[in-house]
Amino acid sequence: MAGRPHGKSGREILCSALAGASAGAIAATFVCPLDVIKTRLQVHGLPEMSSSSSRRSIIASSLKQIVRNEGISGLYRGLTPTVAALLPNWAVYFTVYNQLKSLLHSHVDKNEQLSIGANMISAAGAGAATAISTNPLWVVKTRLQTQGMRPDVVPYKSMISALRRIALEEGRQGLYSGLLPSLAGVSHVAIQFPSYEQIKYYLAQKENTTVDKLSPKDVAIASSLSKIIASTLTYPHEVIRARLQEQGHARNNTNKYVGVADCIRKVFQKEGFSGFYRGYATNLLRTTPAAVITFTSYEMIHRYLLQVIPT
Repeated sequence: MAGRPHGKSGREILCSALAGASAGAIAATFVCPLDVIKTRLQVHGLPEMSSSSSRRSIIASSLKQIVRNEGISGLYRGLTPTVAALLPNWAVYFTVYNQLKSLLHSHVDKNEQLSIGANMISAAGAGAATAISTNPLWVVKTRLQTQGMRPDVVPYKSMISALRRIALEEGRQGLYSGLLPSLAGVSHVAIQFPSYEQIKYYLAQKENTTVDKLSPKDVAIASSLSKIIASTLTYPHEVIRARLQEQGHARNNTNKYVGVADCIRKVFQKEGFSGFYRGYATNLLRTTPAAVITFTSYEMIHRYLLQVIPT
């Protein structure tokens, strides 16, 4: 995947798209219950528990509460729009990312490693493209995952029903609520992917091989470390985005946010700096294995497809 100096052929673009979509769907299904908990913690804060409760007990308590009140299906709320969003999300992302890398690599010596700046440009460009194209599906995912906590609101029956109702009741603004912090979240991939590439390059040099021949274990190490770094530095934007996306459910909410700046101000005033890290521990437990599954699956599927799809 990394280090190819020339433009991508149609076959390579297809392989990137198929591998990215497959990897995203696999990861989303695996970590969906933790994703539901993370979203609810971001939007509604911590459940009522003793101050001595550990993060593990918060997660366990949240799982039990969801199963008790909503059944097993409650753990998988929003899975359909999540997968529906991730299929084009990772397909577009990996394709655009690799295309931009190839374009930038064509201007340097073929044996040179792309600079961190070039990787950041590629990651940011791909991130912006996917954020704009899939934002309505992420809004639906957030609404579906949190609607079980609002019994006074008429629930959405399905992903299509949610998209239709949001479009009719809130218009384009509703479908693209949270887009600005999502675009700000491009900083996440602008940190994660260059880190991923640099760690892979380091491991390849250490083992005297190339990045496209790294073992699944090395890919897992690179993906987990890069995800932890990026998540720690950029997590607050996810809290802001989730609250802006979810608030359309609460029309009578006196604490309704009127924009990103207002949301930031109110969260800080009422919850302090820690408010921007609501659900952070759960998020790491979710995103780190998700990143490992996504990137490792992508690399292995991509290599396989390059072998089986004819030129």
